[in-house]
Amino acid sequence: MTPRTTRRQHGVALPVMLIVLAVMLMSSIYLLKSSNSTTLTASNLAYDSAQGRAVDFGLHRGFQWLSDTARTNKAQLNSHSAANGYVAILEKGQGPRSDAFWEGGLFVDVGTQRVQYVIHRLCLRDLPYDNPDNACVQTADNPSAMGSSVAAGDSLASDAPRFTSVPKVHYVVTARIAGARGGNVVNQLVVQIGA
Repeated sequence: MTPRTTRRQHGVALPVMLIVLAVMLMSSIYLLKSSNSTTLTASNLAYDSAQGRAVDFGLHRGFQWLSDTARTNKAQLNSHSAANGYVAILEKGQGPRSDAFWEGGLFVDVGTQRVQYVIHRLCLRDLPYDNPDNACVQTADNPSAMGSSVAAGDSLASDAPRFTSVPKVHYVVTARIAGARGGNVVNQLVVQIGA
């Protein structure tokens, strides 16, 4: 009896081993695909981060020029300055997707990448902000919010408008980069400078 039972069991191990090998092959293919997609995702995130840092450098350069000019020669901000990437107006309907928005912008090299930035004053004309023919986006501080006392005759109502006499004019610094892999990054910075 023993020789007969052994003959019947000879062919069972081979199909079982083939099934186990097929399952192991499928598992290894899945793991390989999974690790490749994780590596690609990490690589893309690092690339996006590098692009963002490069664009932020462009924003910093634009802000630095704007800040220095406001401190030393504020009258220069009343008209265009193509050599500095400054445009004294922002026409209605223009945005970072339109080519006209980037006219007058400057390029800055950041390592091997080129970043373009442009500074727009949020005004309709290249005139002084307080010219009657000009309209600019402005903000004035509320002195009561800054801890100053209320003068005699002023309202103590919380909704009473009370602003400082010198407004702050708004500027927008915009920077962009066209990446080698087709990834584009555009960042903006809004700046308020006292007139």
